[in-house]
Amino acid sequence: MDIFLLIGVVVGFLAVVVGMIVKGADVSVLLNPAAAIIILIGTTAAVMNSFPKKEFLKIPKIASVLFRERKKENSAEIIEKIADLSQTARKDGLLSLESVLQNIDNKFMRKGLGMVIDGIEQEYITEVLNNEIDSMEERHRAGASIFSTAGGAAPTLGVLGAVIGLIGALGNLNDTEKLGHMIAAAFVATLYGIFFGYVICHPFSSRLKRKSYEEINIMRIILEGVLSIQAGENPKSIILKLSGMLEPKERAKLEQSTETPSKAE
Repeated sequence: MDIFLLIGVVVGFLAVVVGMIVKGADVSVLLNPAAAIIILIGTTAAVMNSFPKKEFLKIPKIASVLFRERKKENSAEIIEKIADLSQTARKDGLLSLESVLQNIDNKFMRKGLGMVIDGIEQEYITEVLNNEIDSMEERHRAGASIFSTAGGAAPTLGVLGAVIGLIGALGNLNDTEKLGHMIAAAFVATLYGIFFGYVICHPFSSRLKRKSYEEINIMRIILEGVLSIQAGENPKSIILKLSGMLEPKERAKLEQSTETPSKAE
């Protein structure tokens, strides 16, 4: 479970509640079933109208990706692994990689190296692996856009909820005390919509995009590494080239680890 994400949601909710208390507002007005129906069901309808059924039904799976803390592959370790494989291939030939192929956990790397061992041309390997990267990137983009669409619809539906509430309030102009409570309740839908859109949905979309970027970047590192192995490049040259695809902190760790004698030397 991604505890950091849960903390962010809770902090956002507490910010609203504490803010209302500080301003002297009655927190109990947040318990508004009508506003919740308008925002939640209305937003669901907006998403249903924006995406085909097969993508809509993937929402629970996409949400599980958000809240599940996956073991992140270390990019620097992958580059070191590629350098080691390159050294083995240069020393004993590409066919020698077949003995270590089944011990590689990363399916994408295993697929690329398998094609290299089979002697498939570089252009075809590039096309196959790039197609897989593009396909995954598109799936991730579609998942993120679901939450982005919900984030855009929720605040607007909040305004709609406020209008509906005001219509009801204007029908009770004779009861001043009741009128005040109804006007306050009318704007709860707007609060729900803004909170759901800008604290939940849009951030979730951004988080999915970031997770996608990290995964795609690792795949691109592997692609370049596989092609470098096939081309017979020097392990040090491979490390130098692939390290440019890392973030500064990871790059510094890689440079530090390769300063000492290693298998790649």
